[in-house]
Amino acid sequence: MNWYWFQENHDIYMVTVIMRRLSCKFSILIVLFYFFLNSALAHNQSINPTNHKNLLLDLSLEELMNVEVTTVSKHSQKLTKVASAVFVITQDDIRRSGVTSIPEALRMAPGVHVARIGTDKWSISIRGFNGRSANKLQVLMDGRSVYTPIFSGVMWQQQDTFLEDIERIEVVRGPNATTWGVNAVNGVINIITKKAADTQGTLLTAGGGSFENGFLGARYGGKINDNTPFRIYAKGFKRDNTSTLSGENAQDTWHQVRAGFRVDHTREIDEFTIQADIFHNASGDRINAPIITAPFTQTKVANVKDTGGNIRLRWDRAISEQSSIMLQVYYDRNRFQSSPVVNFDAESFDVDFQHRIPVLERHDVTWGINYRLYKNSVVDTNLIKFNPRQKTDHLASVFIRDEIMLISDRLRLGLGARFGYNDFSGFELQPNARLIWTPNNQSSAWLSVSRAVRIPSRAENIRLNLRALQGVPGFPPSPLPIMAQLQGEGNSGPEKLIAYELGFRHQLTSKASVDITGFFNDYSNLRNFNTGQISPGSGLLPHLVLPILPSNNTSAHSYGVEMSADWRPIEKWRLQSSYSYLSIHTSTDELSKQFDATTGGADKANPHHQLSLRSNYDISNKLQLNLWLRYVSGIAFYDIPGYVTMDTKLAWKPMPNFEYFIVGQNLFAQNHREFASDFIPTTPVRIPRGIYAGAVWQF
Repeated sequence: MNWYWFQENHDIYMVTVIMRRLSCKFSILIVLFYFFLNSALAHNQSINPTNHKNLLLDLSLEELMNVEVTTVSKHSQKLTKVASAVFVITQDDIRRSGVTSIPEALRMAPGVHVARIGTDKWSISIRGFNGRSANKLQVLMDGRSVYTPIFSGVMWQQQDTFLEDIERIEVVRGPNATTWGVNAVNGVINIITKKAADTQGTLLTAGGGSFENGFLGARYGGKINDNTPFRIYAKGFKRDNTSTLSGENAQDTWHQVRAGFRVDHTREIDEFTIQADIFHNASGDRINAPIITAPFTQTKVANVKDTGGNIRLRWDRAISEQSSIMLQVYYDRNRFQSSPVVNFDAESFDVDFQHRIPVLERHDVTWGINYRLYKNSVVDTNLIKFNPRQKTDHLASVFIRDEIMLISDRLRLGLGARFGYNDFSGFELQPNARLIWTPNNQSSAWLSVSRAVRIPSRAENIRLNLRALQGVPGFPPSPLPIMAQLQGEGNSGPEKLIAYELGFRHQLTSKASVDITGFFNDYSNLRNFNTGQISPGSGLLPHLVLPILPSNNTSAHSYGVEMSADWRPIEKWRLQSSYSYLSIHTSTDELSKQFDATTGGADKANPHHQLSLRSNYDISNKLQLNLWLRYVSGIAFYDIPGYVTMDTKLAWKPMPNFEYFIVGQNLFAQNHREFASDFIPTTPVRIPRGIYAGAVWQF
């Protein structure tokens, strides 16, 4: 009997069997056994290509390695021609993984540390210095910066869209400040959505389960006329609570609703885009707030309300293959309310212009200007007080970059610099140099030297109650309780980095490729903390205040290696792996090492090793099984042990435009720890195992 005839007529049976066995103790072993048995049988059978089509798996490795990216230089370049450490997460990667958020998708990229610290809270960084307030990573949505000046970081619960509309996520490891300006220090993440023409028709998705309690989404794409396609979408979900280390309910359930639209218009050599989104988040945050009476900590549950929206307008003119003009304008506003922690209104306005033009025969020059305005207003709470309460900041810069062809199609040198002014630290210069050698179509080697700057934020000019104590080691005994209080006085300076990178890409065979990057980062003027003079505190209850004063006297260096590999043993089976090693050494005072996980204690607050193994396998043209195994080493700063976990997704298409799926997340344990909040005293939690099911219908 023909194996594929047998396989096609037993899809329903296999779906039923695998779904039932997912609930048993040895479900993963059963699925793996079936997976490898089927692979071995299929390897010895003739494959009918007309019956086993998949958009991603039909692409050859040559095509995958030549995927075009735009984040490094702001214009399209083949991945093999880019002198930077770039990893592309495709729409098919997102779909097959079963992730339900952008942060979870970022776990696929080497060098990226994604750690969940609550249902709606993540710590995400590239090449270390991670924390809830990680401040050395630039994040973009279609080129729109979502980096907030409140704390020089990203509010990840706000960064979402209809996941099926994401075309790709480009993850650039290492500084890219010449292209994207201040704060693009350790890396850049650019979430790029599909054009409206690529999302025509209707798509409905719905499902639910344990941790993913329920989700519903709809998108419709149509045309105003032949040159003006559009799409609209709406989505909503509810995610369950995590649990505290003692097993209590962390009361951090998360509800979100979101909607948006995009309209593209093409006219001869011009393309116009208008895109907008609005959202509303409602969640909880369990806070261990310090108080000056025993037991010196009071647990409060914050009801968090987070609403906002943005609108983006863009004009592109393609004059020729090497000459173009781009103008983008966007406006963003949001209101965040969490009364025990912080309440603020923030808005930003950004104008970005660039012009690419060939000069002589060997120079590809791009220049541009950027202006950004941040305006925010903060309401004081018992935990945090900002000074001043209202502030408007301006950032302006100009950049130029020249890509010089030294040897035609073989050796290219890129030189660039960005010169800018900001209200936080004044004038900053951020140059870089990149050299790439491509001896043939299968290999490329590159090296780079870059300078990048992280400017201060509003959060470095605050008063934050950190901890209440009866006494402080190293100080005389006190009859009164002591409140350790962070006191930023607005005198923080910019943090600086000089980075050295070396990379190599090679297509080993027509079915295997590898990408390796090594780096050394030299940081200076990093934040550190010192203690001030104890003084009487204000308020009804007598107490003392121990000032914790920030300055910029820390230096650090880090080094590491990042590797990714792609292999197709057979046509319908794709294996992807990545490994990252990171070592950080800081030179600072003991207080900063023990107190500040994001800087002084970074050597113990970031995993040294991370490993990811993904297997995407088409059992038939209707049935897919995708496995994702991950390992993250321990984090000594928070006493978090290393963990191994696995996600799996089984998808069945009974008809071409309809898909059922079941997803298991974090399957190897009932729950596990990943990270802890740094300055905001959110209760540490455990991330639970989850299973959910759903369906997608396109028409």
